[in-house]
Order: sequence, then C-alpha cells, then structure tokens
Amino acid sequence: MRLLIVTGMSGSGKSSAMNVMEDIGYYCIDNLPPQLIPDFVDVCRDSEKRFNKIAVAVDIRLGNMFTEIINAWQALKNFDYLDVKILFLGADDEVLVKRYKETRRKHPLDDKFNGNLHEAIEYERNKLIPLRAIADYYIDSSEFTANQLKEEIKSLFLNKISDSLTIKVMSFGFKYGASTESDLMFDVRCLPNPYYIEDLKYRTGCEECVREYVMSFNQSRELFERLDNLLDFLIPLYISEGKSQLVVAFGCTGGKHRSVTFAELMAARIAEKGYYVQKYHRDIKKGI
Repeated sequence: MRLLIVTGMSGSGKSSAMNVMEDIGYYCIDNLPPQLIPDFVDVCRDSEKRFNKIAVAVDIRLGNMFTEIINAWQALKNFDYLDVKILFLGADDEVLVKRYKETRRKHPLDDKFNGNLHEAIEYERNKLIPLRAIADYYIDSSEFTANQLKEEIKSLFLNKISDSLTIKVMSFGFKYGASTESDLMFDVRCLPNPYYIEDLKYRTGCEECVREYVMSFNQSRELFERLDNLLDFLIPLYISEGKSQLVVAFGCTGGKHRSVTFAELMAARIAEKGYYVQKYHRDIKKGI
C-alpha cells in the first residue's frame, strides 16, 4: 500500500499535484490533521475497496497541528504494509509573491502578518524546514508552467507517461441519441449493416461472426486503418496537454453491430500499444 504526503510552500503547486495524483489513480484527501493520518490509512486498508494508493495534502493551514506531521510520519514508517513517501514542493520567494498577486488570493498566513506577504512566506519557509529535510521528492516549481509541473509529477509516479491517460472506447446507436460524453465521435453508418443479414440481425459486434462480416468490406478495413492512424497522431497530443481521460465513440444506427465492432477492434488495437483502455457499449442491450 502506498501513501504519499504532499506538502510544501503555499503557492508552489500542491493543489495541482493533488489533481495529478487523483488523475493517476490515487485516493486523495486534502488538509487532513496529521494525528488522524495513521487511523485514516488503517480505515482505507480495511475498507472493501482496499485503496492501495493514497495521497494526503498537509500544509500551513493546519496551524499548530502542522508540527505533528513529523510524529505521524514516524508512526507511519512502522506500518509494515505501507510505503510512505513525502513530496515537497517549493518555489522562490519572488515567484510566490508574483503568483499571489496575479491570482489575487490571500496567503493562508495573511491575517497573522497583517497582509505582509514577504513575512508570511519567510515564516512558512522556516516552519517547513524539518519537512523539507525528510522529503523523498523535491520539486522547485519556480520555472514550471502548470502543464510542465504536471508532467514532472507524472514522471515521478508513473512507470510511463502514457499511464496518465485513460482511453474509454465506446459504442452507441444514433437512434437513441448521439453520445454527449465523447471527445472524438466517429459515425460508421456509412458501412454495410449486418442488421439486414438474417443470421446476424440479433447478434452483436462482440461476436466474431458479426465482426467478420463488417470487416469483410474494403471500405471498413480502410476506414479502420485511417482512424487508427488518426488516433496514433492525436493520443500523444492529448497526453502532452495533460488530459486524464479521452472518450472515443463509434456510432451506428442501433448501437449493436458496426459501432460495437469498431469499438471492440479499436480498443484492442490501442491496448496493444500500451495504453490503458476501457470499453463501454452504451446501447448494445436496447431493443432486445
């Protein structure tokens, strides 16, 4: 079981880091009092869902409780089933000041220092010295754009960057309404329809006989290859932009034959290339 404690300077990108961790499959919780983290880990371990990857953000907003994070960390290190790491994010003082001025957000210690941002940053930095010293990972976000920071975090916690994108390949029938959740939607009603073949009418594209019929035509095979080449070009672009989910939808008339065939074959093709793929046939059981 993995636990990542995300901490660091306010304005350095902790919220962005937590968003990335959630996108790559971590169960995330923000600003949990340190004393409660060991109990929270036990609850996650014993739950039916068995959360295997957890990220907890802690920062100066916790006030005096923040000093307890060292004790909590020491206790967690004794959990024999737990791999606990600390990710610390920092940035130069002037960069942090600039970010707060641009966003017009208040520093968590703004009231304590009567709006003096430089004093608040200096106080926070001193308070964080013990945590910085024991951190397993350190990222200075001073020179990073938001997307660059995301890619840096992904590079630390993913075996390969492509794991950050879940590709959902779905089929649907236009007669039941076009897909509203898709990022890319392809209409395959231009292909010969197995519905008019008596032996195939009540079968679906999940069955080999239907797939063989649909793909027996030159136009079907050419369309499939052209779409495969298009996705080869597009998917890396979506990954580089930090997209966490891509929905590719194929639609035919009833959502049982041609669209299912293309969704099944394309999902298999994409998975062969090492991407994480989910399949979903929205209308395959409708009208039966």
